[in-house]
Amino acid sequence: MESLLLIDDEPGICKTIQNILQNDSLNVLTATTAGEGLQLLRDETPHVVLLDIRLGKQSGLDMFHHIHEIDPKVLVIFITGHGTTDTAIEAMKLGAFDYLVKPLDFDQLQQVVEQALKIGRLMHATASIDSVDPADDASDRLVGNGPSMQSICKQIGRIAPQDVNVLILGESGTGKELVARAVYQHSRRNQSPFLAINCAAIPENLLESELFGHEKGAFTGAERMRVGKFEQCHHGTLFLDEVGDMPLATQAKILRLLQDGQFQRVGGNETLSVNVRVIAATNQDLERMIDAGRFRRDLYYRLRGVTLHLPALRERLDDIPELAHYFLFRFNRQLGTAVQSISQDALERLQSYRWPGNIRELQSVIRESLIVSTGPTLLPEFLSIDMHSEAPADHETAQPIAHVSQDNWQLLGDFVERTLREHKTDAYRQSLLRFDRLIVSQAMSLSSGQQSRASELLGLSRPTLRAKIRAMVSEDHGKESS
Repeated sequence: MESLLLIDDEPGICKTIQNILQNDSLNVLTATTAGEGLQLLRDETPHVVLLDIRLGKQSGLDMFHHIHEIDPKVLVIFITGHGTTDTAIEAMKLGAFDYLVKPLDFDQLQQVVEQALKIGRLMHATASIDSVDPADDASDRLVGNGPSMQSICKQIGRIAPQDVNVLILGESGTGKELVARAVYQHSRRNQSPFLAINCAAIPENLLESELFGHEKGAFTGAERMRVGKFEQCHHGTLFLDEVGDMPLATQAKILRLLQDGQFQRVGGNETLSVNVRVIAATNQDLERMIDAGRFRRDLYYRLRGVTLHLPALRERLDDIPELAHYFLFRFNRQLGTAVQSISQDALERLQSYRWPGNIRELQSVIRESLIVSTGPTLLPEFLSIDMHSEAPADHETAQPIAHVSQDNWQLLGDFVERTLREHKTDAYRQSLLRFDRLIVSQAMSLSSGQQSRASELLGLSRPTLRAKIRAMVSEDHGKESS
């Protein structure tokens, strides 16, 4: 029988997880202290460890090293109720198998544990060879504990220590430079320079000089030799923002540098060598630009050693309250205002907005709202946003939701069984979509079409419920049009 070790200082959590995971083929061992956990690790040699980040006064991150001294092959899954983006990144840098945030999604927990056990079996098999603390308001902080942000942080933790180029894709205002800085800060080059250059903000005739430098007299106005960003970043990291706006001629020079680490200053003959990690970002579709002849395919593949896709703010609604409070405390300190909290109505209004400008727009709205607000609480009337793009009101969505589903629970069971028998690779996702449609429809029916009441019945926020309804209605319209 395989064994899993859970180390968490909350006995209730230990009992709950043990009841969920324990079965005929898996023995779940529990420990509430670091010392007890290490002793069980020595005695029982489990393949997987579930480790709380905070164990009283001891850090699970520190304990990770002791665990790997005892068994370097054991797979560690961190769990915590105090998740921050930095701890997620640090956990993945240490070599954690995964990182889960409380309250735990038990379906996700079981999936991660099953995957870890499978990999653990392969690792131990014998190979045969035939012959947001509010006070933490730093401007370069990644904020958000939703699934999308946690996924990004995990990717950063895996990517940062690897000395490969990174391509960050995402809409304008999603925080691409912030992610680039996080990759740098958690990399092995973090003691060397980090420089950023916006390729769209510099005139074409000056961009090459900014990047590669120039010799004295190279062009009119070049009165002295200039060292470019690549030379300044030797052994460091250069962030090329809006790389899709880079001229083709400059792209060719960047390609050569990425291929062999060599370049020449503008107007110079001397070949120089540098060792620079490049992180590039763009909000444009580079593959379409390649097809249109506006971006080099070979450069594209050089830049995308690893690709990070940043979600739009409308795709991470659950992070908006944390982001809003983060900006509230940050701008309170900068502006000298004294707003202490954000009302629930204001938060719901923020979550109902579509945010075409993403996080940059949210930041601007919170700053302006603090300036014009009165009293200790930020109310909806102080939010300077155009709500034309917010979700439909309750009465507007009540009619469409009435015909969303004709299924019943028996049909859902039949659908799940049929999907599994057909060996479809997305059976879990398709079943969840059917379940969402059915339970939301039933809740809306029981609440007479009132979203506020339905959200209470389901235990969902109104913005989350609205997003689900919008997705259902959109899917129905798509079916009708096809």
